Amino acid sequence: MLDAKVKSKLDERLARFQELDAKLADPAVGADPSIGDYMRERGTLAKSMDVYKDYLAVAKELADNREIAKDPNQDAELRELAEMEIPDLEARHDHLEAEIIDQILGQGADNNRNAILEIRAGTGGEEAALFAGDLFRMYQSYASTKGWKFEVMSMSESERGGFKEVIVSVEGDNVFRDLQMEGGGHRVQRVPETEAQGRVHTSAATVAVMPEAEEYEVEIKPEDLQITIQCSGGPGGQSVNTTQSSVRIIHVPTGITVFMQEEKSQHKNKAKGMRVLRSRLYEMKKAEEDAKRAAERRGQTGSGDRSERVRTYNFPQDRCTDHRLGKNFPLGDIIEGKLDKLITELVEYAKQEDLKV
Repeated sequence: MLDAKVKSKLDERLARFQELDAKLADPAVGADPSIGDYMRERGTLAKSMDVYKDYLAVAKELADNREIAKDPNQDAELRELAEMEIPDLEARHDHLEAEIIDQILGQGADNNRNAILEIRAGTGGEEAALFAGDLFRMYQSYASTKGWKFEVMSMSESERGGFKEVIVSVEGDNVFRDLQMEGGGHRVQRVPETEAQGRVHTSAATVAVMPEAEEYEVEIKPEDLQITIQCSGGPGGQSVNTTQSSVRIIHVPTGITVFMQEEKSQHKNKAKGMRVLRSRLYEMKKAEEDAKRAAERRGQTGSGDRSERVRTYNFPQDRCTDHRLGKNFPLGDIIEGKLDKLITELVEYAKQEDLKV
């Protein structure tokens, strides 16, 4: 059975979903300037509420069958039929309950979404950029094992082959569910190639993981955008320098800026830029909601801020420490993208954290 607190939350969401249905069915709402917000909110709730309504229907049918099966006043044939249906109903009930926990609670509402992955070098200069490159290849390898599409949208390379910044689109089953806990500060401890004395240095990179938003979920007004087109930067002599193709998009109300130059077509760069902007705006809205949830549980579990340092990669000691789990993992496996065990434990960790609210 669902925890009483969890069921209460779901009942609140179902009531809101039904309220939105009623609003949108009212002809007068067509003139309401908030209709776009209502449609976006309903779209976000739709799938999760379909699962919950199925769960409630199966739970009622299961309870009815159990009552019939044990009622001596019922017809014997009817009791036998009800008894025969109970195992199948129990299996469906358990499956839907697990789906509710996995797909609806907290971050779970975004579990099935694709993701925008951003990796940026932090403190540590060139060594931090090389570490950002290591993280990029780690996620690329992991995506390959999962059969996900891993597409570079934008990159800024460093002198020694690392990345100052790289933005990637990741598409596939349960992408955001598996990657959401990768967001935050990643720290590396190792001897840089440029270190003559063999001293261990500490460098850092940050990872941001955003669920990719649908167009209907984020309203972006054309008048809120400043879009400039310019020649793309790149190795001298290539056509990338002579084509007006790179696109810079500024969302004036928030100050969010996106720059795209990977494609030779300005239209493709603009389309990619709008995908990133939409996801950043969706993430901003989600962060506000998460802040409220974090405030509720801060007294029980600490800040829960996922922007804090999440993992340390210690090369001299050949271990990778995840600070949320408080556990060490073989460094070689992690760097090679063998993340299944770590990701599985983090998904369960996130689920339990959400249940605490």
